[in-house]
Amino acid sequence: MRGSGFLKIVLFVLIFHLSCISTPSYSLDVEREVLDNGLTLLIVERHNLPMVVVTVGIRAGSVLEPPEKAGLSNLTAMLLKAGTRNRTAEQIDEEIEFVGGELESSGGYDYITVGLTILKKDIILGLDLLSDIILNPVFPEGEIKKKIKLIKGSLRASEDDPNFVASKAFIKEVFDGHPYGRLIEGSEESLRGISRDDIIDFHRTYYLPASSIIAIVGDITADEARSLISRYFQIWKPGGPTHPRVPSPPRGRGGRTIVIDKDLTQANIIIGHTGVGRDNPDYYAISVMNYILGGGGFASRLMQKIRDEKGFVYDIYSTFSARKYGGAFEISLQTRNESADEAIEEIMGEIERIREEPVSDRELEDAKSFLTGVFPVRIETSRRIADFLVAVEYYGLGMDYIDKYPEYINSVTKEDVLRVARKYIRPEDLTIVIVGDREKLQTW
Repeated sequence: MRGSGFLKIVLFVLIFHLSCISTPSYSLDVEREVLDNGLTLLIVERHNLPMVVVTVGIRAGSVLEPPEKAGLSNLTAMLLKAGTRNRTAEQIDEEIEFVGGELESSGGYDYITVGLTILKKDIILGLDLLSDIILNPVFPEGEIKKKIKLIKGSLRASEDDPNFVASKAFIKEVFDGHPYGRLIEGSEESLRGISRDDIIDFHRTYYLPASSIIAIVGDITADEARSLISRYFQIWKPGGPTHPRVPSPPRGRGGRTIVIDKDLTQANIIIGHTGVGRDNPDYYAISVMNYILGGGGFASRLMQKIRDEKGFVYDIYSTFSARKYGGAFEISLQTRNESADEAIEEIMGEIERIREEPVSDRELEDAKSFLTGVFPVRIETSRRIADFLVAVEYYGLGMDYIDKYPEYINSVTKEDVLRVARKYIRPEDLTIVIVGDREKLQTW
């Protein structure tokens, strides 16, 4: 008789072993096809370990939910394992745990994901469970109440985290009414307004095969994968076109400073504005520019200036997050309340410098070397490959993206870096959010 504890240990060892095996090259042999019901299937064979990993991405993210019911998408995804027409929540947990597998689901802004990790010999059970929770959830009232209570408790606890408070205020201000300006989890108020009927309707409306991507990676042949996915998902009914148009985020009001008074020794600061979508052709030049400005850790200008030279922070970084409909440019840091204004002033100086002066040859080459060198880490395990392929397909990057990425990065010039810095960093639009002790802040 198989014991779930022993098999979980075996599976952990296999996963750990796989995570230590780096991919020797960028290339992945990906087979792609679209089933008759519109479901996109991506297959990568990896026979080094007897495991199969599956990621399902469904275009049912929080951008599609009504603002007054924020959290509906995430709640629907979380409840997929709460019971189906064929199994109770307890039965689902028992069956996957008995074979040492993992079955999980999570929400997202653009799409939700459902993931399966299973030993090859148990793939039939794994796909039966995976298809069951996606196609046949029943959303029991009692489980809905439990999940809502759990999310509310988590949101209340997060209010004690100044990073969370700053981030929530920042996205609300910058995205100004757009879905990206809400928390994926929603709010206590919006969660109170979500009913079981809302969840059922959201699932019926948006959980469609033509809006879904399945990436299957591991010890399985392409023929096996096609046969099994067809067996368990071909019955998924296509449905009609239902996705509303999602606008790009507004440019934002900008030029605002928001101070949230809390009794803290360190002020938590976020500076930024709206950014770019993932399909922006300047995305790669922006990546290089951002690495030099603040995305490159100890090699970045912000780290060298604000930490090493001025000693204001332990850590500071900048990001350009990019989603389907837009993104955000952010600089995040913590510093003593008394040094907040001077730290911000120095940051503004670095922003101005990267917009006015070409970067050095050394900075450019270091950025390119890092970005191309770290890229294989994103596809070094079966789980990362499956998640990566879903994102590549969803954002329309093309199955040759893995091969072309180094070329995209290496083709960036100093002129490109200067151009995108001037175009996509807008000092006049910057929003500053400070969570700190107002009495100790020098000028805010």
